[in-house]
Amino acid sequence: MFAEKVYEAVQKELNGTVTLCAVSKRHSIEEIKTAYDLGQRIFGENKAAELVQKAEALPADIEWHFIGHLQRNKVKQILPYVSCIQSLDSVRLAEMIEKEAAAIHKTVDCLLEFHLAESDTNKTGLLPEEAMTMLETCDRLPHVHLVGMMTMGPHTDDAAEIRRVFEAGHTLFQTLQEHSRDIQILSMGMSDDYHLAIEAGSNMVRIGSKLFQE
Repeated sequence: MFAEKVYEAVQKELNGTVTLCAVSKRHSIEEIKTAYDLGQRIFGENKAAELVQKAEALPADIEWHFIGHLQRNKVKQILPYVSCIQSLDSVRLAEMIEKEAAAIHKTVDCLLEFHLAESDTNKTGLLPEEAMTMLETCDRLPHVHLVGMMTMGPHTDDAAEIRRVFEAGHTLFQTLQEHSRDIQILSMGMSDDYHLAIEAGSNMVRIGSKLFQE
């Protein structure tokens, strides 16, 4: 069930200065519609087929963000529907997005996904030293519009470690901004750690379990 009072409290916390991406994966069309009726317009999904199904059933002005690991063979499926791909993590994926976006005459916003939590070895994402290569790659792909970066906090209860990762993310974000004026979005923070992410400089948070409560 979508927690309306929690949603309103979160939006009050964000105070119009931090963008909320409501993570709606595994939740129903009815729950998403409830959030939509309250004014939410950005929703995050991590499965291609689920995103397409929901996009076709819900209002056209929803901005769908793909937030999971994106396989190259799924790019064509989601491109007609997504407003932003938050998980661009390789040159080969960027080139596939370019190919499929050009085919439908669309330019798609993308965030570079970085893996900064050294303790979490199973997570996907670019390493910081790959940043310049990705910037150069995207510069030559006219249908890939690089607008920022995304990273995830470590899977730990250690607030100091979470803060360290988010501060490293903000530093990397500033470095990217020095090379491109289009870099404006820093997507960090989820239900359990978004307060720490905002303190570190995040301007977009991805919140799901806190809003869509069982």
